[in-house]
This record gives sequence, structure tokens and C-alpha cells, in this order.
Amino acid sequence: MRPQPTSRSCFVCGRENPVGLKVRWLQDEAAGEIRGTLTLPEHFNGYPGVAHGGIVAAVLDETAGRAVLVDGGFEDLMVTAKLEVVYRRPTPTGVPLEAVGRLLRRGETRAEAEAELRLADGTVTARCSVLLARPPEEIRSRWETEREHWRVDPA
Repeated sequence: MRPQPTSRSCFVCGRENPVGLKVRWLQDEAAGEIRGTLTLPEHFNGYPGVAHGGIVAAVLDETAGRAVLVDGGFEDLMVTAKLEVVYRRPTPTGVPLEAVGRLLRRGETRAEAEAELRLADGTVTARCSVLLARPPEEIRSRWETEREHWRVDPA
């Protein structure tokens, strides 16, 4: 497994986002998977001790979206066109979690991926399926300023 680059400002992975989760990603090309570990702080709760469903969805969305990068790079970034989340059980705050994503299909302008959030014992708390799309050039061109900051920082 090798580290995957991150951005500066993304809410889930941005290294410099002061309110972000700062998830670091490892990719396993042989398995076709992306993995990230995180602990959701209590201030992201919906109820005491339980992560807000929107935060869980954000983590799953990022994880599935990063699956298209397992054998690609910055130019392969896509955006979410459709996200379907199934919440299987409450996701606790304050405990280590693992996010795992897999690419199912990729075409020139669309891709399908899935992701799940797991407790340390492997129990899945939520999973998603995602349809990703290549955004129009006027959107993609705005990303170019971030390219120089797209990197793996030493841990």
C-alpha cells in the first residue's frame, strides 16, 4: 500500500483545513482499494456519541470518489453525480474508524464506486454507492491552482 496525495483545503482530506478531518489515504493497487483511518470528534455528532449522518456521508463520498485515483492522478478527479448511503448502525464518535473504497466501473466521463465505514472489529456502520462524473472544463480549470499543492506530506 502506498500513500495517496491530498489537497490543502478539502473538508475530508485537506491538510490545511482547520475544521477538516485531515484523513490520510493509502491505496492498494492490487486489491483496487483505497483506505483511510479516522476518528470523528464529538463536535461532529448528531446525538451524543453518534456521528451526524451528513458527516458520515461526506466521508463515504470522499472515499468512493478517491477510488478512481487508485491507478490514476490529479487529472482523473471526478465529482459526485449521485450518492446513495445506507446507514446500517450508528457510527460512534471518538473511536478509530476505517473507510474503504472500491472502483466498480470507469468510463471516459463516468465512473461507479462504492465505499464503507468500518469499526475496528470490521463491523460496517454505513456504506454507499456513487456515480461520479467528469465535470465540465470551466469547473476543472478552476482546480489547476491546486495541482501544485496536490501531494503526499510526510507523516
